[in-house]
Amino acid sequence: MMLIQSTGLGNMINALESLNVICKIPLPVLTSWRGVYGEYIEAQVPLGVHLPALLKGAELEYTIIEDAEKIYLLENVIKDAFENLRPHIALISPKVWEASGCCTWEVASLPEKPKVMERTCGFNLKMTNIKPLMLRNEAICAVASQLDDEITVTNLGIPCKELYAYKDRDLNFYMFGSMGLVSSIGLGIALRAERIVVVFDGDGSLLMNPNALLEAAKEATKNLIIIGLDNGSYGSTGSQETCAMRYIDLEIFAKACGIQNTAKVNSREGLIEVFRRFRTMQELSFIHVILKPGNTKAPNIPLSPEDVTKRFKRALEAEKL
Repeated sequence: MMLIQSTGLGNMINALESLNVICKIPLPVLTSWRGVYGEYIEAQVPLGVHLPALLKGAELEYTIIEDAEKIYLLENVIKDAFENLRPHIALISPKVWEASGCCTWEVASLPEKPKVMERTCGFNLKMTNIKPLMLRNEAICAVASQLDDEITVTNLGIPCKELYAYKDRDLNFYMFGSMGLVSSIGLGIALRAERIVVVFDGDGSLLMNPNALLEAAKEATKNLIIIGLDNGSYGSTGSQETCAMRYIDLEIFAKACGIQNTAKVNSREGLIEVFRRFRTMQELSFIHVILKPGNTKAPNIPLSPEDVTKRFKRALEAEKL
């Protein structure tokens, strides 16, 4: 279940369509509906007023809950999402809770101002120019050659095709859409699974959703290895340059987010050595792989998103994950 404000819902329609809808993943979405009732921030109004029409046009199921007397409709929202394997959005007006006087700090018996956590951050930087030696496909195949019973989640587009062509497995989850969410999904699985989760992410995807590394560091789950495949380009859309080509170092960024175990590699042998080492350590890790731009000619995956999701879920259930 997701709790979100309507502004965030407006930003995630593509993710709902290209992940939950096509893969038939149920998701009740409880949404604080801004911009309609008692709104005092003008910027919230345009999206709020048009949100029902936008959801209808996107063919996303939704239910409007205008006041506290209709709160019982939440049961229908949740039931429908899971019975019909789809997102169902509850647009909940602030009128529902306007009479509430609940204060989170009082309920939790916490002090009025939370204590600020002390933090330390250490860097050991070495200026070195690393020449890319591999294409992305070679890096994916290098890691795939070492896979045993690990779970994998792979970034959308051609990377999925490349992994499928080299080593398809039931424990591979291929992202057909939802750019930027692969590390977030990998983190979610790692929090519930005991075995190692390997994420194949890309530089464009990581830059689109930097919160993924922040959340991974915060959770510090020990069974997650994120592999940042950095060819400095958006490989699936014409190889346009990303900021990682000249301006941002993804390993330094991962360190800044709080991920302690990081490495930068550019060769097949180096990638395999680091992957084996981090897998043995069983600590949250980030591998920054410097790659040459370019794609290989990989065939389309002959499975629908729903088929991939079903077999992946069956594989997880078989392992009691």
